[in-house]
Amino acid sequence: MAELAGLEDPKARAVNERHGDDHGVNLGKLRALAKRLKTRQDLAYGLWETDDTAARLLALLICRPKAYGRDELDAMLRGARTPKVHDWLVNYVVKKNPHAEELRVAWIADPDPVVASAGWALTTERVAKKPEGLDLAGLLDVVEAEMKDAPDRLQWAMNHCLAQIGIEHAELRARALDIGERLEVLKDYPTSPGCTSPFAPAWIDEMVRRRAEA
Repeated sequence: MAELAGLEDPKARAVNERHGDDHGVNLGKLRALAKRLKTRQDLAYGLWETDDTAARLLALLICRPKAYGRDELDAMLRGARTPKVHDWLVNYVVKKNPHAEELRVAWIADPDPVVASAGWALTTERVAKKPEGLDLAGLLDVVEAEMKDAPDRLQWAMNHCLAQIGIEHAELRARALDIGERLEVLKDYPTSPGCTSPFAPAWIDEMVRRRAEA
């Protein structure tokens, strides 16, 4: 904890706080510290229990993803107060855990929109890597009905899933593009030069074009 406190950078904190994250540690330095520590599950448990955002991010980098039980991960997600902890927990731990599919099904139907967004993130992963058994048309039905009025984090996760379906599944691309055009979610999102817009139709078109050129 003392070492993490020593990595505190006011500029990093200012940037992070604009994104809802209450820590001031440069993530590159945090990763370097994790690389030095290597995998330390006991330390990861202790760091998580501090409820400190930087400590929890470090815990997620040094833990063994398969060491956690289903209910443990569910409680961790519900207690993840900040967007970065939530994202790293889903991407670095839950996706590598044997309970990922069970949690995906439970979370996507959860009434808490932040929990539901984790379910959508896991679903997007399956759309790209293991779509067998997914009701892709049904997912588009839900996106079409609910994405426009969904809270920000849930809307973002649904939009990513919409784009992924359009990118990966040519037979559903026209419908995905149509949904995106009609709902106009993230159409005016500020995008840096050289970056792909998160507006689903633009995202789908750009990724399909790149693959065609590859």
